[in-house]
Amino acid sequence: MIEFLRRIAAHRLAWSLLAASALFLELSALFFQHVLGLHPCVMCVYERIATLGVLTAGLLGMVAPQKWYVRWSALLLWGSSAFWGLKLALKHVDYQVNPSPFNVCEGFVDFPSWAPLDQWIPWMFYPDGDCSEVTWQFLSFSMPQWLVAIFAVYLLVFVVVAIGNLVKGRCCS
Repeated sequence: MIEFLRRIAAHRLAWSLLAASALFLELSALFFQHVLGLHPCVMCVYERIATLGVLTAGLLGMVAPQKWYVRWSALLLWGSSAFWGLKLALKHVDYQVNPSPFNVCEGFVDFPSWAPLDQWIPWMFYPDGDCSEVTWQFLSFSMPQWLVAIFAVYLLVFVVVAIGNLVKGRCCS
């Protein structure tokens, strides 16, 4: 089993599946925004960035997964993005289940001055929704609640794969 976990991160297929899943989430978010008319809030935009981190990790891992430094760079980006996304999604759920004037998200995104994504790519990163408003549900779960599950799965799989790559030294090169 450990050998399988060590080898899975050394193949492009695993990294392409990670990238494809994150790309699906990003495309779904854009579908909800531009086709169904659901407006993203500040937390939604931050969660999109975390998902883009997972997507970038998948693409980075596809470059040269046999090289340990590329693989571990991708693994660390994957893990940090999944952790950050889970943290954001949990906070977003808190805004929805405990709405109050004292428990609200910021009114605007806080991007660094050198990368104002909301100005460069407003169709993807401009927030004009309310974080505490539940505008969509599937099986009685809101979108942030689904994201909690998704980021938790990303994080769990990351931990398993990372442990598999730590046991018995380096894999594949």
